Order: sequence, then C-alpha cells, then structure tokens
Amino acid sequence: MHCPSCRYKDSRVLDSRVAEDGSSIRRRRECRSCGKRFTTLEQMQLVVVKRSGVIEPFSREKVVNGVRKACKGRPVSDADLAKLGQQVEESLRSSGQGEIEADDVGLAILRPLRALDAIAYLRFASVYQHYDSVEDFESAIEQLKASGEASTAASHPAQPLPDQLF
Repeated sequence: MHCPSCRYKDSRVLDSRVAEDGSSIRRRRECRSCGKRFTTLEQMQLVVVKRSGVIEPFSREKVVNGVRKACKGRPVSDADLAKLGQQVEESLRSSGQGEIEADDVGLAILRPLRALDAIAYLRFASVYQHYDSVEDFESAIEQLKASGEASTAASHPAQPLPDQLF
C-alpha cells in the first residue's frame, strides 16, 4: 500500500476492523517513511462470468438499470431500486465467491424484485427465464398467487385496452 502523502510503498497496519455493513475491512495504517497515518477500505472484487465466457466487473448500476426497465410505469421509486441494487450486491458478496455466474446475478435480482413489485417481477422473469408461451406466464402468476405476493399487482390493476386496438 503506497502512502498517499509521500508515495512510499511500505506501511504498517495499526488496526483492522470489519466495516459496519460487513462487506469490507477498514485498516488504519502508518507510513514507515513519513509516519503519517491513513485509512484504507478493502473489499473483495466481484466479477461476473457471462454466458459467453467474458468476465467483467460487477456493476450495481447495471443491475439497477436492468430492473428499471422492468419497473417502467410501475409505482417503484429510485430509492426502491437503489435498495434492491444494494440487496443484490450484498447477496452476491455473502456467497464468498469472487466470480459470480451471470445466472446467479439474475437469481439474486429475482428474489427482492418479487417482493418489491409482482408485475415488474413477471416482466424481468419473462426475459431472464425465457418465457416462451402463455403457459409460462400463467405458471409464474399462479406461483405468485400461491405465495401471496401478487398483492402489489392487485393494488394496481391494469387499465382496460381501448376498443380500437382490436
């Protein structure tokens, strides 16, 4: 670790603690050259292994943007989306793995999204789980009804379509 004051490459660790959220380690250090003290935060780097084999850094922003599309027109706030992004990242970090399969990211998104908004969940799941038929949607809706999580959909019923569309 280079000292931020003098750029000397060696420092001594004075104290190490797990951060409040448990996702990083806070270290208090002292430069062996100039004696100045500084703090570092160390966090495991998460990378996503895509289906094509390409590896890229995990991006909470990318998760939120993907879910935002599924939530379009739904009563879901930016704060709700930020919280969901945090939940997804915490879930992935708690696995203890540095490399996460893209499918695991999708599963980590589905769980909190299902609790947030049933319609957004169905939209996201239909793409993520490759729904091919009406039966796939019906099955997912029945599962939501059975678990009692379809209440968000019931509280915001769909508007009837205008007759001129038929």
